[in-house]
Amino acid sequence: MRERKEINIRMGDQIRMVREQAGLTQEQFGALVSLGPKNVSDIERGIAGISVSTLKRICERMYVSSDRILFGEREFNETDHLVERLDRLSGWDYVLLESFLNQVFYLFGMLRK
Repeated sequence: MRERKEINIRMGDQIRMVREQAGLTQEQFGALVSLGPKNVSDIERGIAGISVSTLKRICERMYVSSDRILFGEREFNETDHLVERLDRLSGWDYVLLESFLNQVFYLFGMLRK
């Protein structure tokens, strides 16, 4: 078995938390960021490190900052995670999401009548 480096362990933990907070399986996450499920498992367990290009792809596709993955200094609750992801959306993506959420909230309101 390969020796696990402390930085790989910390980054793997952060990547796992980001994936789980997004509600993705390792397979779904791997497909989203162009990694195989075994690679995702190895990364999350700190057995394998990631390249800068893989880190960039994870950050772009999961809408998280590289600081969170690299340092993970503060605790993130689910609301913090959503706010961070919303902050990283482009203007048009935000408008689309806002419209979608308004429709969802409207439907929830109709169900509670």
